[in-house]
Amino acid sequence: MFFVGFCFSSIMMVAQVQSEGEYVINADPRIDSLVQLHIAYNEEYPVIDGYRIHIFIKSGNSALVEAEEVKLEFEEKYEMVPAYITFGEPYYRVRVGDFRTRLEAEKFLKKIERTYPHAWVTRDKINLPVLPNYPKTNKYE
Repeated sequence: MFFVGFCFSSIMMVAQVQSEGEYVINADPRIDSLVQLHIAYNEEYPVIDGYRIHIFIKSGNSALVEAEEVKLEFEEKYEMVPAYITFGEPYYRVRVGDFRTRLEAEKFLKKIERTYPHAWVTRDKINLPVLPNYPKTNKYE
């Protein structure tokens, strides 16, 4: 407990009121460097924990060709859902989707289970979702 208190006291921010509506923040410069380090890391590794649906796994000489065929077939049927080929020795795998929750993945699995009866949901690193841009407004709804 002492260590945590020491860490927070060593990196302090002090806000002072100069006049009404204006503040001056005196912050430890290490805070800005930590924020910049976090931003750089997220730009280099733009993934988060999530779920994908595993639809194909195979090893052998023709495994890559078959994985590419499965991926293309899937992308033709479900254009809005991304498909990925990965290699983990000795298997080529095709996984689909970028689902934030297991519930979302299970719901999509129900849609495709007739076409891919041996598919299952698996934890994976997923791409960050694309968020819509909304115009800035001062009105609250």
